[in-house]
Amino acid sequence: MKRIGLNILAAMVTLGGDQQVHGEAAMEQHAPDSDWSLHGQATTISQRVFGFRSPYEGLNSLSPSEPFRSTVTATVFLGYKPFYGTELYVNPEMSGGKGLSGTTGAGGFPNGEATRVGNAEISPYIARLFLRQTFDLDRATEKVTVESDKNQIAGSRSTSALRFTVGKLSTGDLFDNNSFSHDARTQFMNWSLMANGAWDYPADTRGYTWGGAVEWLNKGWALRAGAFAMPKEANGSHFDHKLGQASGSAVEFERSFRLGEHPGVARFEVFLNFAHMGTYKDSISLNQSAPDIEATRRYTSKYGFAVNAEQEICHDLGAFVRAGWNDGKTETWAFTEIDETFSAGLSLKGGRWERPNDVLGLAGVINGLSPDHRDYLAHGGYGFIVGDGQLSYGTEKIIETYYSCRVISGVFVTADYQFIHNPGYNRDRGPASLATIRVHGEF
Repeated sequence: MKRIGLNILAAMVTLGGDQQVHGEAAMEQHAPDSDWSLHGQATTISQRVFGFRSPYEGLNSLSPSEPFRSTVTATVFLGYKPFYGTELYVNPEMSGGKGLSGTTGAGGFPNGEATRVGNAEISPYIARLFLRQTFDLDRATEKVTVESDKNQIAGSRSTSALRFTVGKLSTGDLFDNNSFSHDARTQFMNWSLMANGAWDYPADTRGYTWGGAVEWLNKGWALRAGAFAMPKEANGSHFDHKLGQASGSAVEFERSFRLGEHPGVARFEVFLNFAHMGTYKDSISLNQSAPDIEATRRYTSKYGFAVNAEQEICHDLGAFVRAGWNDGKTETWAFTEIDETFSAGLSLKGGRWERPNDVLGLAGVINGLSPDHRDYLAHGGYGFIVGDGQLSYGTEKIIETYYSCRVISGVFVTADYQFIHNPGYNRDRGPASLATIRVHGEF
């Protein structure tokens, strides 16, 4: 697997070196509308946790003694525009490897790429396959111009438009975006920093789903709503086809603004999930000594909200903040075991030390569980992410810092450190320190 990952990265180095110059030239000249786009990426992440206090362990405990664990992904982003306003995208992808402790042990798990790894061996699949249709509402207004990028074809549209997206994709492609903290391949790697941890967003094991969304885009603001398929089992790879009883929906309002000369964006989202989920209180009532959430499963709901803001402070420094909450009555179904979260951080480009393509990031997170969720774990219950067999509850506090260094055009090497206090919300365990090396190539 390591040899395959190295071969993929070597190919990306070659392609990245040839293509980046053309991309920069196009940006300076504002290239005209195109009919297609082609991009690619490959990422390897290797992590190790250093020994920490661990008086006992359960089925989902973060292990204090484990060798380096690595994941690898590679993706091709292909887009085609048959005519104005219509775009088709397909993303063949392959992934493999293994997260620390079988990708368990912390609500804020430290490797965001582990969500896309279903098997230890390299496996190919179609990550995305979707149609995007944009209708200009007022062609007389000024235009918004975009450059060619991953799942983005160079071109322009009216500042006022309706956009429809339908097919297989990640909900993060449309919702909960953030310029400084949204992509584990290039930015922060912790799950609760790449996305709002309290949003149990619809997805299969690899992080993708089927569904659609509509967006009303205007100058200075946007309103979007979407509905997506939920997995049939918790963290499952197959979707529940009873769409009248199982689905995840979200509505988000986005507002752009400026503080002086510096741009910022604020987003507010509400979400509602329906799935065949178990209930924490019911499982404890059935068996207080060993509650089993699966025994209480029925079609029920989970709801919550998410707040997300970003602000440029100066030309090379940006800040972000996120907060989220869900009702915490039913089991975690698709993302991770976080019922309430708050995170904030800074992202600094390296122009001040003559490395304009390097990035230094620093962020902190506080994750918590609902009272029902805490009681379930304290009675010996297990979710699919956390569970030590017992629990002395404490909020999970995380600090992550990274330095991303551009080695050559299109290739970046990142050194990352994460500190997790109360891993798995357990004061009896930790704190845990983790070191990470990430190699990312793109064209």
